[in-house]
Amino acid sequence: MTDAGSGTLLDRHNVAVVIPALNEALRIREVVEGALAQCPTVIVVDDGSDDGTADRIADLPVVLLRHPRRMGKGASLRDGFREAERLGARAVVTMDGDGQHSADDIPRLIDAANRHPGDLVIGARLRKRAAQPRYRRLGNDFGDWGIGWACGFRIVDSQSGQRLYPASVFTLRDVPGEGFVYEAQMLISAARDAGAGVVAVPIESRYAPANAPAHFRKSHFRLVRDLREIVGHVAAQIWARGDMLREYLRTRATPPVIDDAGGDVDPERAGSRAPGHA
Repeated sequence: MTDAGSGTLLDRHNVAVVIPALNEALRIREVVEGALAQCPTVIVVDDGSDDGTADRIADLPVVLLRHPRRMGKGASLRDGFREAERLGARAVVTMDGDGQHSADDIPRLIDAANRHPGDLVIGARLRKRAAQPRYRRLGNDFGDWGIGWACGFRIVDSQSGQRLYPASVFTLRDVPGEGFVYEAQMLISAARDAGAGVVAVPIESRYAPANAPAHFRKSHFRLVRDLREIVGHVAAQIWARGDMLREYLRTRATPPVIDDAGGDVDPERAGSRAPGHA
């Protein structure tokens, strides 16, 4: 991949797909094949898997990076971003290896990024939200509220791992945080350090029914522990910035940006809400 220049629109040839993977043997091959159908440059970061994840894609034309031991999602994304930069990517699309993201949404993220140049684009799980467990929706709403406050504007689905990062964001250095905290911090750093906005593109919530056969492995995100770590990290940044009330009021007055080509999502109803508000 070569850098096509700053004035060129993003397309499948200058966007890399980064897939962090920890014990994803169940679905990783179909995830990678789907990504390759959309973008020829796919980078898989195997985070110390012991279930044969790497073996499942050994014959596919991907860049495979391997950690000798589990280092966490933050480390996997950092390594994937560095490799994408080395290859000359102008943007990176991230997606999880468990099959909960559809590679068919990648062109929609790229199109939205071209309509909002320089902004970070989130594949926001706003369609078929009834499929998402209620406790996960509540956790996501709470995360949106706090992370939006730290960013300075409201955002939608801050917990989604399907995102498009422009070069100005994925090449940021010294972004703090490990594990899932790193993904939250990337949103904050995008806004505060790169001056980027955050745009939501509605995608489907892809969860298996509780009584259905196992289609997805159990999420690595542990709601109570990981949300507590994210909240503590974000709260410290909000406190350090000062003027908390002014920042909060400014954030609440700035609606989320939703790029919905289908036109079936109400931006106000989809936008993050303060806990306890309908």
